[in-house]
Amino acid sequence: MKPQRRRFLQGSAALAAGSLAAGCVTPHQRGASNTLPARGEYLIRGATVLTMDAKLGDFASGDVHVRDGVIVAVGASINAPNATAINAAEMICLPGFIDTHWHLWTSAARTMVRIDVPKLSYFPVTNALGRHYLPEDNYDHVRLGLAEALSAGITTVHNWAHNIRSAEHADAELRAMRDMGVRGRLAYGTPQGLAGDQPMDLAGLAQTQRQWMRGKYSDDGLLSLGICSRNIGDSSNVMRGNISIDMAHHDWGGARKLGLPITMHTTGPSPVALLEEAKLLGADVQLVHPLLTTAQERAIMARRGVSYSISAVGESRRPAAAGVIQLGELLQAGVKCSLSIDHTTTYTADFFLVMRILYNLHQHRVGGKVPLTAKRMIELATIDGAIDLNIAERTGSLTPGKRADLILVRTTDINIAPLAADPYEALLSFGQPRNIDTVLIDGRVLWRGRRFTALDYAEVIARARASMAALRSRAGW
Repeated sequence: MKPQRRRFLQGSAALAAGSLAAGCVTPHQRGASNTLPARGEYLIRGATVLTMDAKLGDFASGDVHVRDGVIVAVGASINAPNATAINAAEMICLPGFIDTHWHLWTSAARTMVRIDVPKLSYFPVTNALGRHYLPEDNYDHVRLGLAEALSAGITTVHNWAHNIRSAEHADAELRAMRDMGVRGRLAYGTPQGLAGDQPMDLAGLAQTQRQWMRGKYSDDGLLSLGICSRNIGDSSNVMRGNISIDMAHHDWGGARKLGLPITMHTTGPSPVALLEEAKLLGADVQLVHPLLTTAQERAIMARRGVSYSISAVGESRRPAAAGVIQLGELLQAGVKCSLSIDHTTTYTADFFLVMRILYNLHQHRVGGKVPLTAKRMIELATIDGAIDLNIAERTGSLTPGKRADLILVRTTDINIAPLAADPYEALLSFGQPRNIDTVLIDGRVLWRGRRFTALDYAEVIARARASMAALRSRAGW
């Protein structure tokens, strides 16, 4: 393992601030990529501003003042003579999209995973290849996924890393997130293929927390840590990993001793009642894929403060027996909900598509029984995601004092023009990633004029391609 590790550190030295000798570099010393743009002072002028802040409201034509990563002011007309002006006329300015569940480590498996060949579907392919990942593979594949995220207006990601094979693998994924400049949480998981009677690596989890979440590495608050659990009480999909209640108490208890949140898939028979009986539920728990919950279970989740992440694109492809996406029922019950990409092996990172599919399925199945507006869908994609990830005090709305995570969406493109009335309708019904003109995360301009401002995307692709070729060779694919 040491030769591969050495090559990895040497290969990524150009991306890390202060490229030191690979053999003596710690996660703290590597720091963020020196290619990230500096935080500056900007005045976004003349946009249609959707703040997601009920007290502040929206502006048909407004300005947003950003300085040193913070939203300083939002209003109809702002005077900021020292700021660099960004002309946002005929654009919509809103908070960046917040993803709450994404397996970024699988991003380079595109076209290897097939939607029409069962033995080459998502689970068989990722399970087989996942056993052969080295830390550099995690780094390269996460960067590939995050590059697409940035280009699509996604400013926060919940990196659902259910193939952490060692603390070095976790370190690699966190470095990829930091080097790309995104806001997000790493959900530290277990390796693909780990037996259900084997506990998760709590020592590695604690090491990762010490190295990344304390001291100078946590100063800007961009990154956070949690765990993703294997399934509990359901053996219908063994490739997800399945553990007993006793093992859950061990793994979840270890995370809670460290003060870390927990997330878990619930594909298959709903485990909510079982988790409640085992006294495992709490406001630190996020569940994923709401397809088969009962009214009683939804009441339990609302009472316990449990949230649910919905991956509408992937969930809409499941057979009828798997259940239906229960957005309407969850909202009625008062359960916190958010939206997610899930993976990009058989579809793209497109939050507009996520919202559109979810809205259409809701209308088809529930309709007016649970009214759902275009504005409510945009809230689910922004501020509700921040609430789910417990970062709403920092992001999710264009509130003065929050960090500057925002996007500009062009309304002059052929698929969306003209913007004659409701901007929420324009985003939900017509928006596409190609309309994303500008992306700021924590006050850094990372995407402008439909181009990366600093990232060498050709290098990202080349590394992901080489990584996948090496993985296939090691796996005997």
